[in-house]
This record gives sequence, structure tokens and C-alpha cells, in this order.
Amino acid sequence: MDAVKFQKRKLDRTYVGDVYNDPSVAEMGVEYTLSNLKDIALRDEEFRSLAEYCEDMDIEFLCSPWDAESVDFLESIDIPFYKIGSPDMTNFVLLEKVIKTGKPIVVSTGMASEEEIERTVMFLEENGAEFGLLHCRSTYPAPFHNLNLSFMERLSEEYDVPVGYSGHERGIAVSAAAAAKGATIIERHFTMDRTMEGPDHAASLEPTGLKKLIRDIRNIEESYGSPTRYLTRGEYNNRVALGKSLVAERDIQAGTEIARDDLTAKSPAKGISPQFLYDVIGNTASRDIRNDTTLTWEDIREPESREFDTDLYNWGVVVRFSDIIEHDWGNPDVYEFRVNGADISADIDEVLNGRTFDKRLGVHAPEQKGHDLVDLSSTNETVRREGVEIIQDVIDLVRETVSPHFETDHEPQIVIHPGGITSNHMELESVPAMNEALKKSMNELDDEGVECLVENMPPLPWIYGGQQYHNNFMRADEIAEYCEETGQKICYDTSHAKLWCNYADVDLVEHAKKLRPYIEYLHVADAAGVDGEGLQIDEGEIDFERLAPVFEDYDGPVITEIWRGHERRGEGFKKAAERLGAYL
Repeated sequence: MDAVKFQKRKLDRTYVGDVYNDPSVAEMGVEYTLSNLKDIALRDEEFRSLAEYCEDMDIEFLCSPWDAESVDFLESIDIPFYKIGSPDMTNFVLLEKVIKTGKPIVVSTGMASEEEIERTVMFLEENGAEFGLLHCRSTYPAPFHNLNLSFMERLSEEYDVPVGYSGHERGIAVSAAAAAKGATIIERHFTMDRTMEGPDHAASLEPTGLKKLIRDIRNIEESYGSPTRYLTRGEYNNRVALGKSLVAERDIQAGTEIARDDLTAKSPAKGISPQFLYDVIGNTASRDIRNDTTLTWEDIREPESREFDTDLYNWGVVVRFSDIIEHDWGNPDVYEFRVNGADISADIDEVLNGRTFDKRLGVHAPEQKGHDLVDLSSTNETVRREGVEIIQDVIDLVRETVSPHFETDHEPQIVIHPGGITSNHMELESVPAMNEALKKSMNELDDEGVECLVENMPPLPWIYGGQQYHNNFMRADEIAEYCEETGQKICYDTSHAKLWCNYADVDLVEHAKKLRPYIEYLHVADAAGVDGEGLQIDEGEIDFERLAPVFEDYDGPVITEIWRGHERRGEGFKKAAERLGAYL
């Protein structure tokens, strides 16, 4: 909840004298309302106490004035803006007084015709007021069939001002729907007990209902996202497990033209997508393809293969030991091997087949072993030590087995995730302890002959199909402090950084500037939202033209870390390098 709003009246200034002095002379509705207002009216000192309490609770104190004297009183409390209730939407006497305060005004439109709304808007505009409008039905409770939420769109289009919803209906569903339809403000009446005496208690929310509405609205706001369509990490994992690839329906000999009857579609989705069924048909098999095996682009000779300009300095691609020789990677300067648990015990010399490479060597250490996280930041000593042992195994593998296959003067660089993941929510208060554990872990590693680089993290990682929470190594100040204290350098992931900046409402360029002195290695991809990582360059939300000058003096590896970038002979990696060449 952002604000709580009260109502302030001087009843003897709000009602004519005869009615104020004897409500029974008025109509039954006026008699009931005025008598009730007299019974519940707050004193000035009580309003001041409420305002002070709201300040202590970090909640905005707001109040609707119903007369000029109440405006003067509320100015003494210095409320940030004024809310004008529906009964006073047509009250130019009151509006004129409020406009003179120079503060923004939010006006409810219940009880009003379209002509009256237009006249009030013109009055506000002519007097230079900053204002917004609340769509409203002023009955208590308002029937659902009268609510007409679609009129919010009309108000927004007609007047081009912020539009919200003041709800008097039963329940919370419609108010949540108003938020989903774009309401910028949601106002609801609140009561401790809907059975209390008064005209609007029945249409008010009790504490439990208000909590649920706030929860739902915050979830709706989080769901808005952006107009960019991207695969989340969770979708990607499920796509691989449940999606389909083209699969040979029978043995296909090298040199054979592939026909429709030669192909079917099966899971997992790790080969050519069935969407390319008719791109594959008519091509010639470049090698023998066994029955019931997944087709890759290397299995066919495509009639045309687009050439990419990959002349990006120190460009690197993500590879695995199993496919380094088979793929056409476009002659990058750096190979970054993704190491998994099985690689640590594999015969890498045999896999590399005695080949040597005139490339720089990068290695990405495993984030998991089996279903267990590699967590160098864990405050559980057993978990932390297990993580250290796994990373040490990777270092030993690189130093003793992989590095001899690379003819380069540069030390192998090993990218390490810090861990620091929690399951149900962020635990940012634990970051200092996590970073102390991370320092201890990094100090225990024997890293002679290699350079270990901790990578900055995104806020919401996907681990085995479920979204979890990173805690440390996201904030620029925190990472910079760690680097200053340890003398260690980092791998900077632009996609991870953008996701964190979106989550924390931080500028990516400023984040990168703060960390630039410590960056020795770059993972580059676009990003969108708070978990859309690994997107193709210029297909997400990163402004690479603004970001590029931060790295104008950078001469380390630039790894195009595009999800599924290895497909179609590394087309995603090559396209990223070509696009980055326009900036770096």
C-alpha cells in the first residue's frame, strides 16, 4: 500500500445552516449521512496525529477536503497532492481553492455525466492544474454490471492524463482487473468491520481483503513486462525437454537426397526444429544419418549459407568439448568451453583428438553438479567446501589437460558463478556473510597458471524448472567493494547486469561504469524484463550504443553468449559478433 486517504470537512461550511442545525428537515438520505458524519468527525489534532503516524510507517498521508477551510488546514500538514471526491467534481469553488495550492489533483468522476467531466477537465486545464482522473461509480456497493471499466480507456484517450479507478464494489476482483486494464491509481474504502454502521462499510475492504488486493495488484504489475517477446530460461529448459527436433525415420546414407518420408519429429528439442521441415527436404545428407537420430545442420548440405562479418576483436564463442571439432564456428579468437560434471572425469585428450588451437582459452565452470548447486558463497561449510572441490577439479582439468591444446601466451580464464541462491525469496541481509564465504572459497583455490573470474549474476535464475533468487554479486557497489578488498577481477555479463538493473531500477551504463576497472572478461548478450537473458544483440532492451563507450579501452575476450547460438553452424554467435562490430 502506498497511501492512506481520509476526508476533512467543516460540516457547518459544507451544509446550509438549517440542514446542519437540524438534519431531520432534509431528505432521509441527507439526514442519515449528516447525522453519521457528525458522530464520526475527527478533530484537527487527530488528523495531525494520523499524519505523523503515516510518516513513521512510511505511508503517504492524503486527505480529501470538502470545503475551503479544510484546504487551509491540510496545507498546514503539507500533503503532497489533493484528492477531490466525486461529489465535488463539479464544485469549481473548491477546485479553484485547491488549484491555488499549486499541488497535483486527482479527481473522481462518480455521479457525473460525460459533459460534466469534460467541463471540469477544461476548467482544470485552463487554470494550469496538474491532474488525473479516477473512473468511479458512486453507489455503495456498486453492482458489477454498472462498473463499466472500459470507460477508463475513454478517459485516457480523450484527456491524455493519468487515469485510475476508485472502486465501491464488493470484493477485490474488479479492482485487480482495473489495474490489469492500466489504472495508474487504485482507491478502495477500508473498514475494520463491514457490519459497522455507516453508508459505505458494506462496500469497503477489511484488512484481509485489502492485503489480498495489494498482493494481486503487485503481481499484476509484475506481469506487465515489456512488448518484447523472448524465451525465459524456464521456457527454454521446458522447450528442450518437451519440444521436438527432426529425427531420421530410417537410415539415410551420405549423398542421399532427403525426402519427406525420411523424417519425423521427436523430443528432445536439441536438433533442427520441425519448423524447418521443408528447408531440410531436398537437401543432401553430408554424412550417414542413423535411424532414430536427431538431425543437426551439420548433417545436411544447405544450398546457401549466409556469410557474417565476424571481424570483432577478441571475439569468442561458447562451445563444448564434444562439438568443438564438428562445428564451423566462424574462426573466433576465443573458445569458451562449458564444463559440466561429466567433463571433469572424461578423457578430454581423446575428445580433442590431439588437436591444437591457435586461440585464447576460456572455461565456464559448472553451476551445478547433478542436482546440487556449486555454491562458493554458502554459509553452510559442508556445501561451501564441496563447491571449492568441484571448482578445484575444473582448474586442474584446465591447467593439466585442456590448456596444452591451446597455443597462446594468455593464461586460461575460468568464469565462476558465486552461488548465493535462495529458493523462496531474496535474503539480501545475508549478502555480507555470503561474500565472506566467497572470499574464503576463492582464497582456498590453487589457481596458479589460470585466472579465476567471478561473474555478476541476474536476480531470478531458473534452476531445474523453478525460478529462484540470487542475492550477492548483483549490485555494482557490492561487487566493486569485493574486488577492492580481494584484488580479484570479474567476468561482466551484460545480460545478467541488465536484468538486475531492470529489477532494481538502476541504469545499466552507470552499473557498467562502476565495475569497468575490474572487468577482464565479457559475456555479451541482450536482455529483457527481469529474466529474459541471452537474447540476440539488438533484440532486447540494452542500448548498446550507450553502453559501448564504457568499453572503448577494453581488450579482453568478448564472448557472444546467445542462447541456442550454436545452432545452424553457430549462426546466432556469428550474427551477434556482426551486430556488436557496429558498436565495439
